[in-house]
Amino acid sequence: MADTTEMQTFPMERAARCPFDPPPALGERQNDAPISRVRIWDGSEPWLVTRYEDIRAVLSHPAISSDTDNPGYPQTSAAIAARRRRAKSILNSDGPVEHDEPRRVLARDFTARRMQSLRDHIQTVVDKLIDDILAGPKPVDLVEALALPVPTLMICEQLGVPYTEHERFHRLTKAFVDQASTPADTVAAAEEMLDLLGGLMEKKVEEPADDLLSRLAQEQLKPGIRDREELARMALLLLTAGHDTSANMIALGTAALLTHPDQLEKVRDSDDPALIGNTVEELLRYLTVIHSGLRRVAGEDMEIGGQLIRKGEGIICPIDAGNRDASAFETEETLPVDDLDVTRPTRHHLAFGFGVHQCLGQQLARVELQVVFSTLFSRIPTLALAEPLDKINFKNDASIYGAHSLLVTW
Repeated sequence: MADTTEMQTFPMERAARCPFDPPPALGERQNDAPISRVRIWDGSEPWLVTRYEDIRAVLSHPAISSDTDNPGYPQTSAAIAARRRRAKSILNSDGPVEHDEPRRVLARDFTARRMQSLRDHIQTVVDKLIDDILAGPKPVDLVEALALPVPTLMICEQLGVPYTEHERFHRLTKAFVDQASTPADTVAAAEEMLDLLGGLMEKKVEEPADDLLSRLAQEQLKPGIRDREELARMALLLLTAGHDTSANMIALGTAALLTHPDQLEKVRDSDDPALIGNTVEELLRYLTVIHSGLRRVAGEDMEIGGQLIRKGEGIICPIDAGNRDASAFETEETLPVDDLDVTRPTRHHLAFGFGVHQCLGQQLARVELQVVFSTLFSRIPTLALAEPLDKINFKNDASIYGAHSLLVTW
């Protein structure tokens, strides 16, 4: 497959009139040059793989590496590269020692059954927050009132981090994803977070509770299987990933449903858990908040989608483009792929990634989103945006897409 496409810079810009859609240039690439080179911030020119099946092929290929230390890995930015060097996670590691075994240690706390057992508690949390919204003034910022507190409370409880620290790690997490952050900013934020988590874990060696940090302290730190630094890095991944992506999905999902009244009506009028579950999957597909792409490097020469990719060449998989691939998500019974359709069969989306590095906390995110969207519109049936869509301050300045604030009224 010859690459005759003009070199473009990645990430591309979204169209202001379509804030829920991926950049138009990604759709053009998918149609005209589905595997082609782009230029990124450091001048390197990795491959951009835009079609659904090709993305799955990359993410599941045994010779494709996620290791950010490999030459040719297409770093997201200088700041994010510096943070990963200081606090490398299993998301950016390969192999049985650095990835497989640490992931198994964490995975037992995030099984589908265990996350489903939290549903009633999540419901209580959501109801209390909505009570506070209804008792307060209008309009209200839904990000501060609901979208951030729900996943933050839940991940704090799962890990055993005091919720009193939530403002601190919101601030530190922002340094991780903000494009204005410098390498020094992200390293300092990582140091502070690792110190917080490591200190908590050491306390739980002597004073354990029913939480993940206590289990890591008792089963890993106390017997000397893993040290404080490694365990703190494992916990840091969960703490940062466990609230930011879900918070952005709650805010964006609410805005998307409020601007698609035909789809909102189906959700608001339904008590069918299957429809609510499918709505969440469709919102995950339609919005895909990870908009800087999943990044990899080829460990050997290989062919993907008819294109030869050489060993050491970087690869970017924009899963937001893959999730808008009509060949994977559009049928005669569904709306066009760029439309929101809460009845679309879409569980095979890429929002949580694919392959061995698929999101560890996806089952918790699913339950949180299901409870929020089944409750919010039934308890506040007249909920509406309090400002035009083009006035909302969307997170074009971050590696995870969302809204800085979302004013709603009723």
